[in-house]
Amino acid sequence: MSISTAPHPQPPSATNRWLAVAAITAALTVLTLLTTLLPQDLVPWQARDAGTLALGVFIESFPFVVLGTVVAVAVQFWVPQHLLLRILPRSAVLRRCALSLLGFLLPVCECGNVPLARGLLRRGFAPAEAITFVLAAPLLNPVTIITTYQAFGFQDGILIARIVGGFAVANFIGWLFSRLPQHAPVLAAQLQNALAHEHGDACNSTANSTACCSNNAHKTSPTGTGTATADSTATRPPLRPGNRSKLQDVSAAFTAELLLLMPALALGSLLAGLIQTATPRELFYALGTHPLYSVLVLLVLAAIVSICSTVDAFFMLSFSSVFTPGAIATFLVFGALIDIKMLLLLRTTFTGRALALITIAAALCCIALGLGVNLLV
Repeated sequence: MSISTAPHPQPPSATNRWLAVAAITAALTVLTLLTTLLPQDLVPWQARDAGTLALGVFIESFPFVVLGTVVAVAVQFWVPQHLLLRILPRSAVLRRCALSLLGFLLPVCECGNVPLARGLLRRGFAPAEAITFVLAAPLLNPVTIITTYQAFGFQDGILIARIVGGFAVANFIGWLFSRLPQHAPVLAAQLQNALAHEHGDACNSTANSTACCSNNAHKTSPTGTGTATADSTATRPPLRPGNRSKLQDVSAAFTAELLLLMPALALGSLLAGLIQTATPRELFYALGTHPLYSVLVLLVLAAIVSICSTVDAFFMLSFSSVFTPGAIATFLVFGALIDIKMLLLLRTTFTGRALALITIAAALCCIALGLGVNLLV
C-alpha cells in the first residue's frame, strides 16, 4: 500500500469558492421557485414535478454528504496511518474484502461514502481499495440491511441477493481495477494533483524528507495495492506555516471537500428530477413481468431515480406486485452502486474512463444477478 501523509489542505481559491456557492444557490432557488413559490398556472406540471423530485433528491442526500465529509476529514487528521495498516490484512484481496465491510462501522448512504473514499486515498490506500469501499459500503451497512428486511423480509431471496450480490460485485470491480497497469488513469486530475502536492509537502519538510523519500515510502507495487514500508515518522503531518492550527487545517479541508462535492450533488439532483419526469412509466409497467426485460427496466430506473440506499427498499416495495424478484434485486444492488447523482459525485474523484468501466462492470454483474434470482425463485 502506498503511503501518504495527513493532508496539508489548500483552501479553494476565492473564485472557485464563489462559483460553487453561486451554482448551489442558483439551483436551489430555481427548484424552490418551481415547487412552492410560483403560481401553478405559471409553471407546467412537468416542470413542477421535476423541481419537486430534484429538490427531494437533494434534501435526502445533503445530510449524508456532510456527514461523510466530516468522517473523511476526521480519518485524514486523527486516525494514524500505522493503525489502519495494522488492523487490515496484508493480502490485497483480503484487504479489499475487509474494506468492503467498513460500512458496518460507518452506516451512511452512497452519497456520504464519496468523501470517505477520497479520505482513504489521501491516507495512502490504492484506487482499487477505495473503489471497493465506495461500492460496497452503501449495501453492507446495518441501516440498509434492516430497512431491506423490514420491506421484504426473506421474501424471494431479495435480501440475501442484495447482501451477497453487493459484496461480490464490489469486490469483483475492485479486483478488476487492481489488475490495471500502474500508469492507468484512474484518479481525476484535480485529486491526483492534490495528492502529489501533499506528497511534496511531506517530503520537502525537514522532519520527513529522509524518512519519506529516502525510504521510498510512497512507492506503489505494480499491482496497484502498494506496500507499507514507512515508519511512524513518515506518517507525521507536514509542518504548518506560521501559527496555522490543526483546527484551521481541518476547517479548510472540510470546506474544500464540501465545496467540491456540492455542485455535483446539485447538478445530479436536477438531472435526476428532469429524467424521471421525462421517462414514460407506462413502458416500465408493461415490461415488468418478463424475466429479462424487467431486469433491464429496473436497472435503468435505478440509475434515474437516484434514491439513497437506506430508503430505496420501501420505494421498491410498491413495485413488488409488478416486477419480478430478480428485477427488484437488480434495482436494490445497482441503484446503490450507480446512479446519475452518484456518477457526478464520483467524477470529483475518478476519471470518466474509470467511471465508464465501473458502470459497465456493475451493470453486467447486476443483470446476471437479476437473471439468477429469477431462475432460482
